[in-house]
Amino acid sequence: MVGRVSTALPTPPGLRVWQQEVLEKMSAWERGVFLIAAAPGAGKTRPALEQAVRMLYARQADRIALICPTAPLTRQWAEAAARLGVHLAPDAPELTPPAGFHGVAVTYARVAQSAQRFAQQCTESTIVIADEAHHLGEELAWGKGFDLAFRRAQRWLLLSGTPFRSDQSAIPGVEYDSDGVTQPDYAYGYADAVRDGVCRPVSFIPFDGTMSWQSGDETVEASFADAVSSDQRARRYRTAISTDLEGALPKILREADARLARLRADSHPEAGGLVVAADGDHARKVAATLHRITGTPPTVVMHTDVGAHQKLEAFTRSTDPWIVAVNMVSEGVDIPRLRVGVYATAAKTAMIFRQIVGRFVRTIPDRPVEGSWLYIPAEPTLRAHAGEIAKELVPFLRRKEDVDPDAPEQLLDEPGDKPEDELGLVAEFKALNADMAAEAQLDLFGGATPLRPQASSVGTGMSTGTTTGAPIQPVGAGPGGHAFDAGAGPAAFAATEVPLWQQRQRLRETRHRLVGELGRTRRATQREVNAWVNKQVGITRVQDATVEQLESSIDLIERALMGKA
Repeated sequence: MVGRVSTALPTPPGLRVWQQEVLEKMSAWERGVFLIAAAPGAGKTRPALEQAVRMLYARQADRIALICPTAPLTRQWAEAAARLGVHLAPDAPELTPPAGFHGVAVTYARVAQSAQRFAQQCTESTIVIADEAHHLGEELAWGKGFDLAFRRAQRWLLLSGTPFRSDQSAIPGVEYDSDGVTQPDYAYGYADAVRDGVCRPVSFIPFDGTMSWQSGDETVEASFADAVSSDQRARRYRTAISTDLEGALPKILREADARLARLRADSHPEAGGLVVAADGDHARKVAATLHRITGTPPTVVMHTDVGAHQKLEAFTRSTDPWIVAVNMVSEGVDIPRLRVGVYATAAKTAMIFRQIVGRFVRTIPDRPVEGSWLYIPAEPTLRAHAGEIAKELVPFLRRKEDVDPDAPEQLLDEPGDKPEDELGLVAEFKALNADMAAEAQLDLFGGATPLRPQASSVGTGMSTGTTTGAPIQPVGAGPGGHAFDAGAGPAAFAATEVPLWQQRQRLRETRHRLVGELGRTRRATQREVNAWVNKQVGITRVQDATVEQLESSIDLIERALMGKA
C-alpha cells in the first residue's frame, strides 16, 4: 500500500505527538490508500490538511478533493483549511476548483450524483481525502459513486473514528485480513487520546430499575438484569426512556441536570448537556420535561428542521445548558463544552454508540482536561459497548455486529434512508410504571478526573490541534493559482482571517444587491446589467469570477450608481 518518496520538510509547530507520527509515516506514502483510524476528537483534520499542503508544495498533487457526509461539514473543512493557507470551495458543484482555490470540499451525496462528471475532471494528481469514510460501502450508492469519481487519483486518504460498518459491505480501498478485520495504516485509540490529554475521560452512569408494561392482554414486569424475549426487550427499553412515567426518563433527567448544575456552579459555567432522543415526538416530550425541570426551554434540533445546523452552531457559541437532538449530533459536530449526556435513542449499534460518546470527549484549549458523564440505560448491549470502548477501537471488525434487531441503526448513510419505527413495537404496547435509579458509574481510562491543560487551539472550529504560528508571506505562484513561496515549505501557504470562499460569497452577495439597485435606477433587467458588468470586467460567468474580478465589478457598479460610469 505504501511506497517510498522523499518529503524531507520541517515539522509545522503546534502538532500533537500522534499527528507528527502519522505525518512522518505518510512521508513514505507514494500511492494507494492510507487509512487513519483515530478516536473522535483526536484531531484528524490537522494532519490530513498538513499532508495535503506538503503534496501541493512538492507538486505531488494539483488539487484537493475533500469529501465528507454533510454540506455544513464542507464549510467547516474549508474554514479549517484556510487557517493553514489552503483554500477549498465548499459544496462545490464540480471537482475543478474555481480560480484561486486549491480544491473543493463536497458531500458524498454530490459525488454519487455527479460521479461521471467528477471522473472526467479527476486527475492522477488529485489528492482525495474522505472524512468519516465508514459512510462508504462498496455495494452502496455512495461507495460506488466515490469509486467511479476518484478511481484515477493515485492517492486516497481515508479518515474515520469508527472505520467499520454494521452491515457486511466493505469500505472502498480499505484492506482487511482473512478474518475481515480492517488494517489501518495508523491507529490512535481513545485510551491513547485520554492518556495524552487530547480527549476527555468519560464516565458512564447506567440506570436501571423495575419496569412494567402492557403487551396485548399481558402485563410484564422486569429490569434490565432480567432475561426477557427479544420482542419484550424493545418494550422494556421503551419503558425506560419513556417521558410519560415520572420514575423513568424524567427521573434520570433530573439527576443529569443536577450534575450539570454543579459543574456550571463549581468550575465550568459554560458547561452544556445533550440528550439524544429516539425520534421527533420523543424529542419534543424530552424538551418539555427539561423545561419543567430547569425552568428554561432547551434547544431542540432534528434533521428534518429547516436551519437545524444553524441551531447547532448557535448552541455551540452560547452558554445555554441543554440541547435535545435527533439524528443530528454525529460526525463533525464539535461542541467542546458538552460535559453531561443522556443516551435516550433506540439505536444500539457500536458505531452509533461510539459516535455519541465522541460528542463528549472534545477538549477546550487552555482548560484542564476535565471529565464528562454519560447516562445510559443499563440495557446489556449498551453496557457491553461501554465496556468495549475501554478495550480500544482496534481491531475494527467489518463483519456484521451482534446487535439488538429491534433497534435499527440511525446512520446518515445513503440518500433516501427513512426513519423506521425505532423499536419495532406493536400498537398494543403501553408503558405502565418505572422506578429507575442511577447505578455506580463505569469509569474509563482512570475516571473523570482533571488532566493537564491543552495548548491553544488552531481555532478552526474542528479538532485540528494547536496553533501553527505566524505564516510566512507568499511570494510566488502555487498550485490552483494561489500564491506561495516555492522555497519556504508548506508553512508559506498564507493563512487568512477570512477564508477565500467566504470572501467570494460576500462579494457575490454585494454585487447581486448592487446589480438590483442599478437595474432599478436604469430600468434594466438584472440579466442586462449582469451582461454589461461582465463584459466590462472580463467575466465569463459570475460563479467563476475571482475575488479581484468581483471587487472590480462592485467598483464599476458603484461608480455607475454615482453617475461616473
